[in-house]
Amino acid sequence: MRLGLHISDFTWDGGAAALRETLGDVAQRAERAAYDRISVMDHLWQISHLGPPEHEMLEAYTTLGFLAARTERVKLLTVVTAVVYREPGLLAKAATTLDVLSGGRAMLGIGAAWNEEESRGLGLLFPPTAERFERLEEALQICQQMWSDDDAAYEGTHYHLARTLNSPQSLSRPHPPILIGGAGERKTLRLVAQYADACNIFDTPELPHKLDVLREHCERLGRDYDEIEKTAQLRFDLGPNGERVEQTIEHLHELAGLGIQVAHGALADVSRPGTLELMGEQVIPAVADL
Repeated sequence: MRLGLHISDFTWDGGAAALRETLGDVAQRAERAAYDRISVMDHLWQISHLGPPEHEMLEAYTTLGFLAARTERVKLLTVVTAVVYREPGLLAKAATTLDVLSGGRAMLGIGAAWNEEESRGLGLLFPPTAERFERLEEALQICQQMWSDDDAAYEGTHYHLARTLNSPQSLSRPHPPILIGGAGERKTLRLVAQYADACNIFDTPELPHKLDVLREHCERLGRDYDEIEKTAQLRFDLGPNGERVEQTIEHLHELAGLGIQVAHGALADVSRPGTLELMGEQVIPAVADL
């Protein structure tokens, strides 16, 4: 099992003036701790269960570009991009640029979007749910076409591209891995089975059932279930003095038993010295062979 660090809170000591150095330090310490990947949210305001909207939030792809320059090995992605926040041609170009400038370390994390308050507040497109999923499927098709040798036009219901030229192409071939976030049984998991290289599902008691539903979609579509990387989204809290390390390791063993290959999540007190090091010294080695 591999671990991913999700950075979802930028309200750290020192405020905006210190963010650059704090974030770079967190990323480098995570890489030294042997994390497999680092992600950020694709939000423009802080989300309600983490803090008030006025808390600091960085734009995702600018942040990933910064992280690419500060790291050498970890994969980089959003968990996950809101499909309606960027036109698909621009999104494919942004992900390609990240992949090229990071040396082939980009992943495309994508989903149907959910934050209506943020979208309305900043004047971003936020159509009804059914349309957002239609746009998600078209965006997936456009990205795959732009990462291929086919630069022909794309004509969809919502998106119309006269030429899907993408130069330079991504270093990751055939394309940066596509991760779809969410666990909706009828639409999201069907899109995972049809288009994705990885899924990202919240770590809840429903997780085993959601994986069964994904397997059923794969069977109907003729997709090999084992081709899809299974990632679970959770929150790590080792305790102020590491008193929950063993509990964390035990839970990761449980997730591995379900077939989860990557445990991906935020880490409490991530900017505090010693927290990432404790993950690297005790947790990550304990689950590396699962």
